[in-house]
Amino acid sequence: MAQTQVESAPVAAQEYRPLSATVSRGRLASILIGVMLGMLLASLDQTIVGTALPHIVADLGGLEHYAWVVTAYLLASTVTVPIYGKLSDIYGRRVFFIGGMIIFLIGSALAGTSQNMTQLIIYRGIQGLGAGGMMPIALAIIGDIFPPSERGKWQGLFVAVFGFSSIIGPTLGGWITDNWGWRWVFYVNMPVGIIAILTAGFVLPKLVNRRKHIIDYLGSVFLIAGTVPLLLAFSWAGTQYDWGSWQIVGLFIFSAVMLITFYLIELRAPEPIISPRLFKNSIFLVSVIATFLVSAGMFGAILYIPLFVQGVLGNSATNSGVVLTPLMIGFIISSIVGGQLLSRTGRYKILAILGFIVAAVGMFLLSRMTVSTSEGEVVRDMIITGLGIGVMMSLFTIVVQNAFPYRQLGEVTAGITFFRSIGSTMGVAVMGAIMTNTFQSELQSNMPAILKRLVPADKLAQLQNPQLLLAPDVVAKIQHSFAALGPQGLVIFRQLIDAIRLSLSTAITSVFFLGFIIMLLGLFSVFFLREIPLRKSHEAPVAEAPTSGTNRSRALLGLTLALVAREAQKPDANPQILETLSNTVNGRYPHEWSDEQRGKAVAQDIIEPLAITLLSSSIGNGAAHGASEGTASEASDTVAASGFIG
Repeated sequence: MAQTQVESAPVAAQEYRPLSATVSRGRLASILIGVMLGMLLASLDQTIVGTALPHIVADLGGLEHYAWVVTAYLLASTVTVPIYGKLSDIYGRRVFFIGGMIIFLIGSALAGTSQNMTQLIIYRGIQGLGAGGMMPIALAIIGDIFPPSERGKWQGLFVAVFGFSSIIGPTLGGWITDNWGWRWVFYVNMPVGIIAILTAGFVLPKLVNRRKHIIDYLGSVFLIAGTVPLLLAFSWAGTQYDWGSWQIVGLFIFSAVMLITFYLIELRAPEPIISPRLFKNSIFLVSVIATFLVSAGMFGAILYIPLFVQGVLGNSATNSGVVLTPLMIGFIISSIVGGQLLSRTGRYKILAILGFIVAAVGMFLLSRMTVSTSEGEVVRDMIITGLGIGVMMSLFTIVVQNAFPYRQLGEVTAGITFFRSIGSTMGVAVMGAIMTNTFQSELQSNMPAILKRLVPADKLAQLQNPQLLLAPDVVAKIQHSFAALGPQGLVIFRQLIDAIRLSLSTAITSVFFLGFIIMLLGLFSVFFLREIPLRKSHEAPVAEAPTSGTNRSRALLGLTLALVAREAQKPDANPQILETLSNTVNGRYPHEWSDEQRGKAVAQDIIEPLAITLLSSSIGNGAAHGASEGTASEASDTVAASGFIG
């Protein structure tokens, strides 16, 4: 294995003291400002560039490479996150945080000089290489400054920067593009970045763990080799290539081989980039799963709410940032309030449970929207969803930081950030495939029969694009062509637009319902999250989990399942819930049964008994508690044997 050994002196005991206890208030404020500027630089760039992309393509050409402007940045930033995190544990945060910003600014300056799409894609990749170190190391620096018991109120505030940038970024990007030109969306990073670099350079301490280290170069290579094709497969599937094409299947196979090899290498590496042993810690494992699910659901909402508001409801908002303002307001409020509650109470499991419950309610309300939904209802649904998701974005970072020794702070912070990025990519890809397939099938059934007879098949295929609803000039041209058919043509045109809107509404709400299911899965996962006291200092040992929370978790899980069973057995039960329950069994009930029959049977025969078992096992303590462990285990075995997988 290609590795390099770094010699250094023994570590001092006082090195692990939090910076908040060793520096003045003035310097502490300067450190926080410098870190926040770095985070703002990375998060604001993404939203600003997204608004300018149509102008960039119009100027440089290369529409077929449009997606690569975003994909190159995503690939470079995601694959470097765990590497930056591990190296920052070894050599200190300062050099990699500042280095990441310098690389990011170099990429920004070069991107502004691009003469074609190929150059822009390469320079965006350079930007991504720098951005990969900015967000996770910023969160790790907060860990250096404050002990786990105080991090919540600060990390919640810092994560709110993401929501703030999502609100102002598109508007700022549009203004810069219209008044200064698209190149300035990259150049504008320079003054903010220079201030952030100078601030960080002067105030960030040079903390380095002075001990022997072995750099795992081989593991880094195979991590990149496994992650890049995985992200490419999810980015291209359903857009550039079909999901079953040899290109996508080949990327998945190659990625699997590389990641398996990476896993085997990391098992033997003295200091692995992402240690497989981290997953033996149930807190890390549950937090990774929960973060993955939150990220998948959140980015699905961010992507498709603007399409619903603008395409289905016909809102004339000029950019998605304006549309998403209610969602991001909820996000900002809950991330700040949740962080404060975490620091004051030290209780993170109940916050995770409540966050998933509120997010699930929000997603369910989004999934119930129709073409006749009012804008007030959409705003309400977005705020509820944002309130649920926001509280969890910084929560799990603190949870995993608290579950490991201080020397692994960068590694575990980067690990959770890495899986958050993977979750967002995979979530958007899967939701995109569901949206596209549902839209096409719904449109075929909603399309007026007369339209299929009058319009040639090739022309008809061009009309089966929901993006038409977002381009008023294109809609006007289509309307003009239909007007040539006389009064009947205008009637057909209105029927076509109504069919597209109705089909798009059904497709997008199907995506939101998937988001609802994802949030329920996240809720299920956090019931298994062990809660340990938040450490008051870096030197404090990692605490053991108290046993009193087990019964409460069973009770909450049992109550949730009981509510699902009750809802499914109502005469007017939601068909989507019944269909979901029906799909969780395989061969237990007659094939000719309808989804409604199978769904109600699952609720009665499986969900309800399991809920009763869990609720019963949550009563009592001592020996009764031990007995309930076996009962719940038996119930789980019964579910698995019956084919329940939901």
